[in-house]
Amino acid sequence: MKDLVLNMTMQRKKGKSRLKWILLGIFTVVLLPMGLLQLLQEKFIFLPTDLDLDYQYEFRQNYDELFLNAADGAQLNALHFQTEAPQGLVIYFHGNAGDLSRWGDIVQDVVARNWDVLVMDYRTYGKSTGELSEAALYSDAQLFYDYAKTIQSEDKIIVYGRSLGCAMATKVAGQNNPSQLILETPFYNLYDIAKQRFPFLPTESMLNYKFENNKNIAAVRCRITIFQGTEDQVVPYDSAKKLYDALEDDNHQFITIRGGAHNNLVEFNTFHKELDNLLLAKKTAP
Repeated sequence: MKDLVLNMTMQRKKGKSRLKWILLGIFTVVLLPMGLLQLLQEKFIFLPTDLDLDYQYEFRQNYDELFLNAADGAQLNALHFQTEAPQGLVIYFHGNAGDLSRWGDIVQDVVARNWDVLVMDYRTYGKSTGELSEAALYSDAQLFYDYAKTIQSEDKIIVYGRSLGCAMATKVAGQNNPSQLILETPFYNLYDIAKQRFPFLPTESMLNYKFENNKNIAAVRCRITIFQGTEDQVVPYDSAKKLYDALEDDNHQFITIRGGAHNNLVEFNTFHKELDNLLLAKKTAP
């Protein structure tokens, strides 16, 4: 009898120990990542670098530096690159890392094709201030579009988005009437990316940022061109293709860069050839 009681006691202890390890496993595999994603999602999405207010940009191309004030008091820094006889103005929304000291160089591919370029730093990036939120980023994008209309007519404005910037570009293009929208490495929506990174988490309900490009692109009335590389490890090729497939007519184009990754499309001849077709041929109307 004593042996039976002892055996039952040992079994209960083993059961409790097993349950303890199961719960610890659930916490480690599910709950801990959920908590970290909830708390640190801005750190995953936004990778800004700071610049001192007195920092002097150095570019070969002529430019003006400007600041626009948002309604909530945020101050937003931007660069306006200018050519001698521009075909029009490209509003460029950059990716999620760095600041204008880097992106000012990257946009020179557009400037070289004889387009003026207005490129802004988002809140917390570079010299820009203010608190981040999806609504604030969309509002800031519209603020810069409104500014662009004071220096150029809409029929000569192109909206260009790259990676994260595709969210702002798509939103603002749908709210206005630019001549065309160019998206480089766009994603379907942020949930689409998150569920591929964290397939075991309920990411859709956890994300404070949605960036629903798939919904916002439906409001865009101008011609849309999407560039995407087949080897992109940040935004999967399928996510960009799904965004394109959400378009309802055939007046748009999806350009596949074979072997292209997330940050190197500029190294491919196909990218330059198609960008020439869009910008040098003045295809600024549907």
